[in-house]
Amino acid sequence: MPTFEMVEQAPTAVTAAAVAVFAAKGDGVAVPGRDATAFASALDVDLAAELAGIRFEGDLGAVARIPTRGRAGAQMLMVVGLGDAGDATLETLRRAAGAAARNATKESTLALVVPGDVLDGARAADRGRAVAEGAGLGAYAFTRHRTKTADLPSLSALLLVAGEGLDSEDVRRGVTLGEALVRATCLARDLVNTAPGQKRPPALAERMAEIGRESGLGVKIHDEAQLSDGGFGGILGVGQGSSEPPRLVELTYDPAGAVGHVVLVGKGITFDSGGLSLKPSTAMTTMKSDMSGAAAVVAAMSVLTELAVKTKVTGLAALAENMPSGTAIRVSDVLTHRGGKTVEVMNTDAEGRLVLADALAYGAEMEPDAIIDLATLTGAQVVALGGKIAAIMGTDDALVDALRSAADAAGEQLWPLPLPPEYADHLKSDVADMKNIGKAGQAGTIVAGLFLKEFTAGVPWAHLDIAGPAFTEDGDSYYTPRGATGMGVRTLVRYLQDRSD
Repeated sequence: MPTFEMVEQAPTAVTAAAVAVFAAKGDGVAVPGRDATAFASALDVDLAAELAGIRFEGDLGAVARIPTRGRAGAQMLMVVGLGDAGDATLETLRRAAGAAARNATKESTLALVVPGDVLDGARAADRGRAVAEGAGLGAYAFTRHRTKTADLPSLSALLLVAGEGLDSEDVRRGVTLGEALVRATCLARDLVNTAPGQKRPPALAERMAEIGRESGLGVKIHDEAQLSDGGFGGILGVGQGSSEPPRLVELTYDPAGAVGHVVLVGKGITFDSGGLSLKPSTAMTTMKSDMSGAAAVVAAMSVLTELAVKTKVTGLAALAENMPSGTAIRVSDVLTHRGGKTVEVMNTDAEGRLVLADALAYGAEMEPDAIIDLATLTGAQVVALGGKIAAIMGTDDALVDALRSAADAAGEQLWPLPLPPEYADHLKSDVADMKNIGKAGQAGTIVAGLFLKEFTAGVPWAHLDIAGPAFTEDGDSYYTPRGATGMGVRTLVRYLQDRSD
């Protein structure tokens, strides 16, 4: 990821390949912000005429380039559209900053002027955070497995400048937070984008432990022997078809004088073949992303010490590889989970809920104030809400509302689904306490949530099904490239910060 730096110079004096300023969309014409107008005036350029001449109207993410011809420290002025003036928000600012980064020259420096106008009511720190997040995430490129330069932008540095009317120290606070969130989100993206053969459960557990230690967290890895001794039959069952054994990674953030305790649980299926209920080959192409929930939990925890969050947080990453083999669980096998509940496995491709069940039961034993799990759990979530919106359900309305509020502030989207008790009948088994799937084609996301609820022991709990938003084969022109998105990281951090306020 690029470096971030706040600079105190006037925008025209900043040395960079380009300086980005912002303009909203008016009635068929662009409406440049004060900073754009002032920069153009210093160049002796009629900005309105220039933009009209190239038919730039300020559409969200559109970019107009105006050469500075040696009259400024930067080689190019980039005017970036925010969309309709009346609809400008922190999220549109975040997206516009992402578009600026994606349109910048590779391996160069981009300066962005944090605007003091063009959207109403936003604090300087929030503006700085939005610009930093958008530009940093837009500059992301995963290059680990490439022998040639990545197609996506890879800026070397981002310079942030406080625009007219903004206090630079307020902007700096926002930029500092934005940089931390970019780092965490890009970490999650890297973990998910890594090839599955390079992140099998033991190796991924060690990487997560390394991240935890570097972040000042307590670290414990439960290996297969400890999982067996602890009664984690779901994690062991899912992992028994693989030649690499499963793991449960436990990270702990415990600040002095902690106010409350939250447990975060992430599904970490490092590759999901479906097991003996084998997926079609075309359905496996994105299954390296089936550990996105675990990646989000670990990445969010990686910045808690840095951000001085006041709540104690325990993160549990349940890691297994779901493979078909002579040792794999069979359809109709019965697993005994942490705490003693038994589950009849009627589809080995409904494995995420089996590993989560153990982790939720273990987390509930800690008697926290809340448990939140994230999982790429059901294809039904994608059918219902598509690739941009995650489902949320839970047993505590205040917790669900707080997470939705945090997601809105973070620029992520959650939509609530109910947990109707009558649908629990879908999970009745003739031979065990429960079975792991419901009725075909009926409320798959909800029924999966009802399954998980049985392992939360009455602790306030929320479940985020991020199956669609965690990974995209299309990307967008703003700050989400193809591949892993890092969905959930910014929501979790925002929620934990809000708890600390």
